[in-house]
Amino acid sequence: MDTLFNKLGGQQGLEQIVDEFYKRILADNTLNHYFAHTDMVKQRHKQVAFFAKIFEGPDQYTGRSMEQTHTGMKLQPQHFDAIAKHLSEAVAVRGVSPEDAKAVLAHVGTLKDAILNK
Repeated sequence: MDTLFNKLGGQQGLEQIVDEFYKRILADNTLNHYFAHTDMVKQRHKQVAFFAKIFEGPDQYTGRSMEQTHTGMKLQPQHFDAIAKHLSEAVAVRGVSPEDAKAVLAHVGTLKDAILNK
């Protein structure tokens, strides 16, 4: 079965996407303060595992729910949109097809209310 996980390059592809994703987030002054006190090595591993799970790959994610993770952060729709834009760009840099990039954003979009605690 050709899952989205496989289309993104499997584990190695996801790791490269996550590296590019956080490079962009940490360069964004509207977002980087949310990660000021974050162990980015641990964060990277959690993000790769989470993406693997939601992109039809192996479910190795053992972190908190999106609601729990983002409680108290006071994230607004513009923050979510900026994150989605950075993810879209990170996926594009990896050479992912436009159809698969759209599928990535569709999967992440289903989590918007949970991430924004709505």
